[in-house]
Amino acid sequence: MAQQPTEAEKKMFTLAAGYEAYMGRWSRQLAPKMVEFAGPKNGQRVLDVGTGTGSLATALEAALPSSEIVGIDPSEGFIGAARRNAKSARVRFEVADAQALKFPDASFDHALSMLVINFVPDHDKAIAEMRRVTRPGGAVSSCVWDYGDGMESLRMFWDEVVALDPAAAPKHERNMKLTRQGQLGALWKSAGLVNVQDKALAIDQAFESFDDYWGPFLGGVGPGGAYVVSLAEDKRQELASRLRKRLGSGAFTLKARVWCARGEVPAR
Repeated sequence: MAQQPTEAEKKMFTLAAGYEAYMGRWSRQLAPKMVEFAGPKNGQRVLDVGTGTGSLATALEAALPSSEIVGIDPSEGFIGAARRNAKSARVRFEVADAQALKFPDASFDHALSMLVINFVPDHDKAIAEMRRVTRPGGAVSSCVWDYGDGMESLRMFWDEVVALDPAAAPKHERNMKLTRQGQLGALWKSAGLVNVQDKALAIDQAFESFDDYWGPFLGGVGPGGAYVVSLAEDKRQELASRLRKRLGSGAFTLKARVWCARGEVPAR
């Protein structure tokens, strides 16, 4: 008889499923564009920092048929989901901290992170670690959402939150670090990376209905989801009503933009 999952395992599975519904649909669309921008070469050894449920690693796996890809994330639940999604033995996933990578110096050709670096408590440590484990002449790449103007889904959400509750203004994700144009590139330069490139990437996300948009917030994932589940039921319904009025009940499409940076580790 198969062993039944523990309560802790069930909780981790639920968290991963919630992330997939909340942000996974965006990540899967963005990942191939991020790979194209970063430009890792087939056969290179690639590190995916903050892999989540594996969207970027999956895109790397498809684009680089001869490469070894390693994805790391601090969440056991996310790593479990990523392992289930892997299609080949060339990809492996490990629970690890971006701020203290356990890999040897210069052990990868390219290190990437997608939609993660702004959530890392000490992003300077994380970038230094990504640089350390990347060989001289190799590349380090990252991207973050433009939460201020370019991520319509979350901008609309937080605008309506603040309209109802002005005290929630500090929670608006437009205040998150590293999410404005030029900030990521400047950080890459300050980390000693060279030939730094900045670029914006954009995607469109289709929603079948308002419920398709609103439902993932009820899972409590991310800052927006955490805010929604903290509300009393009447306040939650009031927020939903305001957003439904703004978005309608039929199908709609929302735009999203990320800021990207790519730099190279100086050759010795």
